Amino acid sequence: MAYLESLRVFTRVVELGSITSGGRDLRLTPAVASKRIKELEKHLGVRLFNRTTRSLTPTEVGKVFYDYAVKALESIEDAEAAVASFSDTPRGVIRVTAPLGAGRRIIAPLVPRFVEEYPATEVHMRLSDRKVDLMSDGLDVAFFIGTPQDSNLKLRKIADCQRVLCASPGYLKKHGTPKSPDDLLSEDHNCLLLRYPRSPEYFWVLDTEEGPRKLQVAGKYDADHGDVLTDWALAGYGIVNKPRFDVAQYLQSGDLVEILTNTPPLPTIFGCLYPHRRLQDPKIRHFVDFVIKHADVGAD
Repeated sequence: MAYLESLRVFTRVVELGSITSGGRDLRLTPAVASKRIKELEKHLGVRLFNRTTRSLTPTEVGKVFYDYAVKALESIEDAEAAVASFSDTPRGVIRVTAPLGAGRRIIAPLVPRFVEEYPATEVHMRLSDRKVDLMSDGLDVAFFIGTPQDSNLKLRKIADCQRVLCASPGYLKKHGTPKSPDDLLSEDHNCLLLRYPRSPEYFWVLDTEEGPRKLQVAGKYDADHGDVLTDWALAGYGIVNKPRFDVAQYLQSGDLVEILTNTPPLPTIFGCLYPHRRLQDPKIRHFVDFVIKHADVGAD
């Protein structure tokens, strides 16, 4: 088991680029993670990393060993999942990622309930509005809002997800309430944008009588954190495009006002992605089924 742990540490260090990050991902201290790498190098009789004061990169032999180590760990996971399927008892760690808003409001409240029902499981959550790579990030399930393009992953739809355009009463009083989609393109209005490094070209798509209309909106503020955009909207700095469930409480309280109700943003879907081979693992299957059964997306 110690050797397997060393393999897991090694692969995560390669993927994350540092011993500290790799260890943290596996809930190990840097000292323990470093010890595992040294033990592995001693066992193999080779140096797996080139180390400098500022960087840690795999050697040529380290790159070769990484490819085989990943395959070995995947084979072990498949074998364990196959054995577990005979008892259909979820056990082990489930690594989950989700957008910040949906993760906090929908997924996170369900995690303790799931673990209480299946006490042999652990759930490790990562919340981020950035695009993630399940395979390279070592994740089991990725929840999303939108339309993912990765056909190599299994997709399960959880619910339709309405979106709304909204702004604070103070902003609308100062800048005026948009009467048509074209008003969003005016310099008088500030659209709050969700952006992150290597994000795609940004636009909003509204549902009009003529069909979907793509708008190249612009604004003075952008962030890679959806809740920051909500905070800015509440403070009167602009118009935000959000899932309805994400701002429902503010719409109800009047802190935010829905606009352009006749031409709302196109609805999207709330769903999850996972590698096909993971479905045979009871813990993944039960967790996904549990979220689908209990998730409250709040269509209204």
